[in-house]
Amino acid sequence: MNIIVLQHIKIEDPGYIKDLMLADGLNLTTIELDEEEKIPSDLSKFDGMFCMGGPMDTFMEKEYPWLIKEKKAIKEFVVDLKKPYLGFCLGCQLLGEVVGGKVVKSQPAEIGIMDINFSKEKNNDNLFSKFPNKIKSLQWHSYEVEGIDKNKDITLLASSPVTKYQIFKYQNHAYGIQFHIEIKDTTVNEWGCVPEYKKALEDQLGDGALEKFDNAAKDNMTDMNNYSKILYQNFKKLL
Repeated sequence: MNIIVLQHIKIEDPGYIKDLMLADGLNLTTIELDEEEKIPSDLSKFDGMFCMGGPMDTFMEKEYPWLIKEKKAIKEFVVDLKKPYLGFCLGCQLLGEVVGGKVVKSQPAEIGIMDINFSKEKNNDNLFSKFPNKIKSLQWHSYEVEGIDKNKDITLLASSPVTKYQIFKYQNHAYGIQFHIEIKDTTVNEWGCVPEYKKALEDQLGDGALEKFDNAAKDNMTDMNNYSKILYQNFKKLL
């Protein structure tokens, strides 16, 4: 199976799920958009698409003109070809924009290990039906999706006290996940080296927050890895 991965910064890849895909022998094509790598013109040869997070925002098309082509590619893959898509954080927001929503500033930003509450709709969902009704996961975002409430193709699957659309799906094949379930033991420290991420973290949680955040993530890593396994095994069935 062939998977295309859209990345916006080298250190933010599919993480633990990438390890699972490689162990299964899936063929991954990674497009490093921030390094001006081009998205292939023929997307029909890919069975699934992953779209990851990044330090930029969906509206920054002047600073990052490749966002325009990326949005077109996501729309083609999800809306026209109707192929399986998983978008994390920025990838979630890009999906939300592509299907008619808008991306707005979160009030406040969500950074930390926080609760995600599932809706009753998750009980019949292909990817999340086996998840508990509440999980903890890593949040590190300042923007979120809104304006998709009246879209009949959208199903809300999970929310947090701050962010309504923590997980949503478009029809039954494309999913936006605002939080980071895909992380590994090294993730928090690696992301803490990114100036935009570090600033957001310290603005929210104060100086010296990185070590506490890292420890909290590691305390919950076993659960997050187990949820990633369930998510991946179910996503594979869509391919």
